[in-house]
Amino acid sequence: MSGSTPERFPLAHLPTPLQRMPRMSEQLGVDLWVKRDDLTGAELSGNKVRKLEFLVADARAAGADTLITCGGEQSNHCRATAFAAVRAGMRSVLLLRTRDPASPPDLGGNILLDRLAGAELVWISHAQYAHRAELLAEHAERIRGAGGTPYVIPEGGSNAVGSMGYVRAVGELQPQLAELPDAPTTILYAAGSGGTGAGLILGVAMARMDVRVAGVNVCDDRDYFVDVIGRICADFASRYGAPGIAAGDIDIVDGYVGRGYAQSSPAELELLRDVARADGIVLDPVYTGKAFYGMTRELAADPRRFGERIVFVHTGGIFGLFPKADELAPLL
Repeated sequence: MSGSTPERFPLAHLPTPLQRMPRMSEQLGVDLWVKRDDLTGAELSGNKVRKLEFLVADARAAGADTLITCGGEQSNHCRATAFAAVRAGMRSVLLLRTRDPASPPDLGGNILLDRLAGAELVWISHAQYAHRAELLAEHAERIRGAGGTPYVIPEGGSNAVGSMGYVRAVGELQPQLAELPDAPTTILYAAGSGGTGAGLILGVAMARMDVRVAGVNVCDDRDYFVDVIGRICADFASRYGAPGIAAGDIDIVDGYVGRGYAQSSPAELELLRDVARADGIVLDPVYTGKAFYGMTRELAADPRRFGERIVFVHTGGIFGLFPKADELAPLL
């Protein structure tokens, strides 16, 4: 890469293992492996911490004392940002989307952890969230007015700086795959804000790996993610130097948003249960559960849809299970 690359502020427990799922492999008729990025830590678990290592380093270099970001009420990214801020000696402000900001949700799942980390929670409506860039800027100005130095992190940590986390993850995954027999392989991930996908696509292109990268979108649609990921890749290339990524290089498997973002169908929750009981892997209902469900439906229609081997990127999110307890109870 040309250009100066961002520094890294160590937060994650790396490398994460690449683990086979033998019983699900047998059921699905494909050699299925899981990249255990749910094991990047406990309070900082999941894919968000890989991005935050570079975003926090960038914030520190800018002299920031407050991280500001946004997400859904049970946002894994916001929870990870709150704890990353503590690790870096900073404060955090989290703009959380909920149905009724006047009556925010109870202290459950990630919200409890946000509070434990001392984050300032700002509840906003779905309509307000559509203007989140403006709201983030307003809160940044509020922090400046109080004498602080804010650093705004976009939704999901998904920008050129954050995507460096998954460029680096590909460098970790490459020797792990090299230990396996050659086989047509697809790296499959849940697409929620675009940064993980951008990093994986860039990393594979830069390493010249002969693997496919495909995302199952858990919100919005294919066109949205082709645009978002394309813009992140273009910004990355202009900052750090990288191969050009065309729209045709961005592979999105659409059609599995289901009831909507963070809303689960009984079939999705049943699969989540079945995976836990088959191979002891706990998926989350918002990201990996939907993406895994989409993968199984695609394989049911075409067992070779993704080649002979799939590497499923487990992006964490276990705390999001707890608010789903009432929905899961009848299935257990």
